[in-house]
Amino acid sequence: MYSLNREDKKWVDEVWNKIDAKMKVVAEKNINKIPYTIDENGDFDDCATGKWPYDISWWTNGFWPGYMWLLYVGTGDELYRKAAENAEDLLDGAFAEYDHLHHDVGFMWHISAGVNYRLTGNKKSRLRALYAADFLAARYNPAGKYVRSWNADSDTDGYNKLIIDSMMNIPMLYWAAKEHGDDRFKQMAVNHADTVMKTHIRPDGTSHHIVEVNPSDGSIVKSLGGQGYADESTWTRGQAWAIYGFALSYIHTGDEKYLMTAKKVANAFIACAAQSEWIVPLDFRQPPKPVIYDATAAACAACGLLEISKTCSEYDKKNYLNAAIKLLKALDEKAADYTIDKDNLINYCSEAYKPGRGEAGLNTAIIYGDYYYTEAIYKLKGFDKLFW
Repeated sequence: MYSLNREDKKWVDEVWNKIDAKMKVVAEKNINKIPYTIDENGDFDDCATGKWPYDISWWTNGFWPGYMWLLYVGTGDELYRKAAENAEDLLDGAFAEYDHLHHDVGFMWHISAGVNYRLTGNKKSRLRALYAADFLAARYNPAGKYVRSWNADSDTDGYNKLIIDSMMNIPMLYWAAKEHGDDRFKQMAVNHADTVMKTHIRPDGTSHHIVEVNPSDGSIVKSLGGQGYADESTWTRGQAWAIYGFALSYIHTGDEKYLMTAKKVANAFIACAAQSEWIVPLDFRQPPKPVIYDATAAACAACGLLEISKTCSEYDKKNYLNAAIKLLKALDEKAADYTIDKDNLINYCSEAYKPGRGEAGLNTAIIYGDYYYTEAIYKLKGFDKLFW
C-alpha cells in the first residue's frame, strides 16, 4: 500500500514492536480504565471515575478503546480486545449524562463501539454507535447547514460556535447513513463539510479553530483563536483535524473538492512543519518564546497525509508519504517513550496555548497523541482497516 524503502520499513517494524511491547504491560495495568493523561508518577488517570469535566463524558474517552483496537488488529492479542471492550462498557455511563454530551460523540463512540461492531459484528456495539450517531444528527441545523459543535452555554448573543475539530466527528454520520439505509445522515455530513470548508479554510490553506456562525443561515459572525495563539493564527492541531477530516470526507463520498481541500491544508502544514524541522509547535504563528510544542498535531496530521498519499500520482504520493514519515520520525526521536516507566507513549502534547491544563507542552501526555501516533504506524505496517 505504501512504497517504503528497506530502511523505512525496518524502522516501522521496530517502532511497532516497541509500541506493542510497552502496551502489553500498560494495557494490563489499566485494563479497567479510560485514560486521558498521566499523574506525577507517570500513571494514567481514569476518566471513568474522574471529576467533571475529566469524567465519563470527557470528549477524548473513545481514544483509549480505539487505541486498544488498533493494537488488537495489528497483533491479535486478546488483552487489547478486553481493554477496548471494558472501556466501551464504561462509556455507557456517558449516555446518562445528556447535558454533558456534544458533537464529540463521534470521537467517543465511532472508534470504540463503532470499530467493535465493524470488526466483530457485536450487536450491542452497533446500537451504541447508532445511538451516538442519532444524537449527533439531532444537532444538525438545517437552516445553517451544519452540525452544532458546542451547547447553548457556549453561545454568544444567540450565535453558535462551529469548530474545525468537527470534521473528525462527521465520519460517524457517513457510516450511519449506510447502517440505517437513510441518506439523510450523509446529506447532513456533506452539508456540514461544505459549510466548514467555507467558514474555516483560509485562501492560503491555513484554518480557523472556532468560528461563530449565525444559526439562521450559517454565515460567519467572527472567528476566534480558540486553543491557538490568537484569533488569526494557525493552531496546528486544528490544521491536522482539517487535513484528516477532509481526507475522510473524500474517502466516504468520492467528492474531489474534499480531497482538494485536504491537499490545500496539508500543503500549508507541510510548508510550516518543514521550517521547524518537523518538530511541530502548538501554533505555526506563535511567538518564539515560550517554546510550546504539540505532538498530537504532528501525529494526527501524519495519519491524514498517509490517506492523501494513497489518492495521488506517483510524484505527489511521495511528497505526502515522505512528509508523514518525517513527522513520525521526529516524534520517534524527540517525543516517544517506549519504556514502562510511564504509561503514556508520546510526550510534548498540548491542549491549548492559552492558560489551561497542558499549556507548557514540554512533557505532557494526552491520550490522542498516543492514539494517532500508533494509528499512523499501523497504517505504515500495511493494516488497511480504516477506523474512521
